[in-house]
Formats: sequence, structure tokens, C-alpha cells
Amino acid sequence: MGSFPGHVLPGTLFLVIGVWHIWSALVRYSSNPKSFRVRVWSPVPGFDGKLKYLELYVVAIGGFIDFCIELFYSTHLRLLVHGALNPIHMNNFEHAGMLLMFVIFGLIVLLSEKTSFLPLPEGALCLIAATAFSAEYFLFFFHSTTHKGLEGYYHLILVLLIGLCILSTIAGALMPTSFPIDLASGISVALQGLWFYQTAFTLYGPMMPDGCQLKGNDVMCRSEDSEVRGELLANLQLFSIIFVVLAATAGAYGFAASETSHKDIRNSHMALDG
Repeated sequence: MGSFPGHVLPGTLFLVIGVWHIWSALVRYSSNPKSFRVRVWSPVPGFDGKLKYLELYVVAIGGFIDFCIELFYSTHLRLLVHGALNPIHMNNFEHAGMLLMFVIFGLIVLLSEKTSFLPLPEGALCLIAATAFSAEYFLFFFHSTTHKGLEGYYHLILVLLIGLCILSTIAGALMPTSFPIDLASGISVALQGLWFYQTAFTLYGPMMPDGCQLKGNDVMCRSEDSEVRGELLANLQLFSIIFVVLAATAGAYGFAASETSHKDIRNSHMALDG
């Protein structure tokens, strides 16, 4: 089933990384559009380079902490039953496997960027990131926990957002100079993080729709009409989240362009005005 912290923690990681990816893409493009390249990760400037790899450390360490919570804390160390994986905690094992993929991604990129043992081009790193998102996609699509009703609807939307992450990341490897693709990648990751939050507050928090309630490990609705109203509310929530993210991205681009706008961008704006 899941829990409130079980959705908020990964949601926070995806949201932070997504927002940083959006901002970095905007700044890099507005600074020099001709030299723009898609990046699967973005260095943190300043501080004498001490925080350059902060994003990768957040992915690797944050993912590892969440991995440990799913594998050890949530299972109460009852990993095996009669020599086999404990069937009660299969969803925790699946979540741990998903998180492990992102930990591996963070470590591979760190090795590629900081050492000479595994020098990989940016396109290859994009495909590795797409592999991690694909593992997450298949985990939620073929989840051992059967998602039904309103809960299933929220997780269906989550799967679709993960699919956007996969497509945009693969597109980044195929079109390494495309600013829209890089921006779409950051937006899709941020949307995924926000939807984790929305799922947590709706299914496990104070935003449960009228006529539905959490009973044990299941979300139960009094009638089909209550379930339909809950799904329509989910559609409205998704639209609102997308609108907020796009509006915030547009505002952030305006700010970045005013601070670092390259002459090519200014000239293109002047040409359009003329």
C-alpha cells in the first residue's frame, strides 16, 4: 500500500533534483544558447568548487538512505521467511530495488566525472538515467501490491509521469543540443516529485476526497460516484500542478534571461518585435 513518509521522502528527492535541473537549464541557455548542451546533471557553481557535485551526492546518498529505510526499517529486518523473501514486505523490496537503481546511477556519474576509470559521454549517462527511470516505471506498473480504485488512479498518473521522465531523458541522448528537451526533462522530474507529494496528502493525509477513507491498507469509497469524484479531483490536482510548474518555469526563465541574457537571445527578441 504505502505510507505518507514513504511518498514524501522520494517526492522530496525528485522535486529538489527536478527544480535544480530546470533552473540550471534556464541559466545555461540564457547565458549562451549557441553552446547549450543537454546535461543529465548540473554542477553547483561557486564556493570554490566545493559543491560542484552536490546534485550527484544528493541522488546517491539520498537514494541510499531511502533504500535503507525501505529494506531495513520498513521490514523490521524480517527479510526472510523459511529461506525466501518475506511476502508481506514485497512492496518494500521492490521500492528498495528502484531506489538502488538511482543510487547506482549517481555512483556511475560520480565515477565518470571525478575519475578516469569510467569516462562516459553525456549521452551514455542520459541512457543510464533512463534505465533507472525505466526500472521505476516497471516497478509501479507491475507492482506486487494491487492498486485498485482511487489509489490505482493516482498510481496510474504517477506511472504516466515516470514515462515522461524516460522519454525526455532518452530524447536528451538523441538530441544533445536541444534546450526544450533538457527543460522538459527537469519539468517531468519535478512533476513526478510533486505528484508523490499529492498522493501522500490525498491518500494518506488530510486531502482524502469526501466519501472515501483509508481503511487498513486500502482506500475505500462509499460508492462508485464517490470514486469518480475522487478521480476527477485527481485530474484537477494534476492540471493545477502542471500549471504551477509551467508558470514558475516561465517566471524563472524571465528572471534568468534578465540577469544573464546572451546577445543572441536579445537579438532574436528584437527581430520578433520588429
